[in-house]
Amino acid sequence: MVYHPRPSWWLPEREATPEPLYLNRRAIVGSLALAAAVPAVAATGVDRLAKLAHRRTREAGEPPTPLADVAGYNNFYEFGLDKADPARRAGSLRPSPWTVAIGGLVKKPLILDVDRFIARAPWEERVYRFRCVEGWSMVIPWVGVPFASLIQAVEPLGHARYVAFRTLGDPEQMPGLRSPVLDWPYREGLRIDEAMHDLTLLAAGLYGRRLPNQNGAPLRLVVPWKYGFKSIKSIVSIDFVATQPPTSWNVASPREYGFYSNVNPEVDHPRWSQARERRIGEFRRRPTLLFNGYPEVAGLYAGMDLRRFF
Repeated sequence: MVYHPRPSWWLPEREATPEPLYLNRRAIVGSLALAAAVPAVAATGVDRLAKLAHRRTREAGEPPTPLADVAGYNNFYEFGLDKADPARRAGSLRPSPWTVAIGGLVKKPLILDVDRFIARAPWEERVYRFRCVEGWSMVIPWVGVPFASLIQAVEPLGHARYVAFRTLGDPEQMPGLRSPVLDWPYREGLRIDEAMHDLTLLAAGLYGRRLPNQNGAPLRLVVPWKYGFKSIKSIVSIDFVATQPPTSWNVASPREYGFYSNVNPEVDHPRWSQARERRIGEFRRRPTLLFNGYPEVAGLYAGMDLRRFF
């Protein structure tokens, strides 16, 4: 009798991968790509948002962009200028512990402990269209609370007219700060009535999980009728002020980036048209919608020349 020793790679049949699972290998590969694109976050944080974000309060009317694209294609210059840089380099950001100082012209200034806020806030999920000034767009299921609820908590004074935001400015955590592309730290601002609008969201997550670092962890703003750069990421301070605050892109290039930065297909960027956009995942370009398809904000700008106040 000839004896054939079993090779080192031999496995018993009971350990073979079931055929249906093998045939679904594309989904498995996709999940591995997603895991690589999205930095790990604390499991408790993921579970907490997943439990609290079960109530979807707004639909975009079209399917959300896949999470791998939302997490892997970003503008976050604090981590580099290439769209893939934030996903590759944002692991250096430490989103916990984190505090946000809220003050200025308010009756009740406060220091917001973000971990505690995330554990206690009444989160909801809203699916919003999101458009970049460069012409690409996504549909994202954000997890957040109306920013108006935070405004009401600090009680702005009567002469507060604007809200000024600032991003973290730590070169050790954000290697892109070594580039002079902007005057760091990043700053943004809204009129207080814009900030109070029900669409304006203070977001701590997307797709039911806490925000990945490259998407603005641990807290960011989402203003869906404006270009994406108005939705400031990784916020460390919020101040209520009487006069229009300086904002990073408006300071860097006022001819190209106005303070309002509303999505308006009739007002071109000086270097390209804003009339059409490309949804990530699609090859065709689609017409750009005024206010990104949120006509309910039009009353905020009644009587304004939207070409002058762009």
